[in-house]
Amino acid sequence: MTARLTNSVLPPLLFLALFLGVWEGVVRFLGVPSYMVPSPLAVLAEAHASRAELGPASLITLAGALCGFGLSLVLGTLAAVVFAQAAWIRASLFPYAIFLQTVPIVAVAPLIVIWFGAGFGSVVLVSFVLSVFPILSNAVTGLVRVDRELLELFQLHNASRWQILVKLRLPHAVPMIVAGAKVASGLTVIGAIVGEFFAGYGAETPGLGYLILQSSGQLKTELLFACVGASTLLGLSVFLSTGLAARLVLARLEEPSRGD
Repeated sequence: MTARLTNSVLPPLLFLALFLGVWEGVVRFLGVPSYMVPSPLAVLAEAHASRAELGPASLITLAGALCGFGLSLVLGTLAAVVFAQAAWIRASLFPYAIFLQTVPIVAVAPLIVIWFGAGFGSVVLVSFVLSVFPILSNAVTGLVRVDRELLELFQLHNASRWQILVKLRLPHAVPMIVAGAKVASGLTVIGAIVGEFFAGYGAETPGLGYLILQSSGQLKTELLFACVGASTLLGLSVFLSTGLAARLVLARLEEPSRGD
C-alpha cells in the first residue's frame, strides 16, 4: 500500500518541483517583468500575504461548487431514471440534455443571472449546468445496458417496473453513475468560478471568480496567479474527494458478492 502510494504521488511531486524550479530560473534569468509572469516565490509570497482574502473566497467558491455538484448528482440521476423508462423518451428528450453540454456556458450564465438574479443561487445553477451532463449520460447508459438474461429473469418472476428499477437497474448503474460523478466533480469548480464571473457576490463576500476578475483588471498578476493556484487546488481536492468516496461506494457494493 505504501509503495503504491509512493509510486503514484512521488513522480507528480518531483515533476512539479522541477517545473517550479525551471519557472523560477527562467523568470530570474530573463528578467521577465512581474506584471507579465511573476516567479513562483513571488506568487507564494502574495498568496501568504493575501491569505485573509484567499481563504474565505476559496470556501465560498467551494460551497457553490459542492451545491452545484450535489444538485447535478440528484437531478441528473432522477432524469436518467426517467430517460431509462422507454426508448421514445430518450429519443425525445436526450437531445435537449446534450444542449447543456454543447452550449457555451459563458452564453448561458448571463441569462441565468437575468432570470434568477445575482448571488449564490445563480452560481450554483451555473455549476449545475456545467456538471450535470456527465452524470446524466453515464447514469442512462448504466440503467439501460442491463444484462438481458437478468432482465428476463425478473420479468419471468413477474417483477414490477419499480422492482426492476430498484433491485436491478439502479445497482447495475452505480459504477457508471460514480464514473460520471468523478468527471462532473472536475467541472463543478469551473462552473462555480464562471458563475462568479457573472453573478459574483461582490467586494464584501468575494469568491475566487470575483478575485480573479479584480486582480486581472488591476494588473495584480501575483494575486491573479495565486487565485488560479487556489482554484486548481480546489478543483483537485473536490476531484480526489469524489474519487475516494467512489472507491468506498464501489467497495461496499463488492462486499456482498465476495460474501457469496
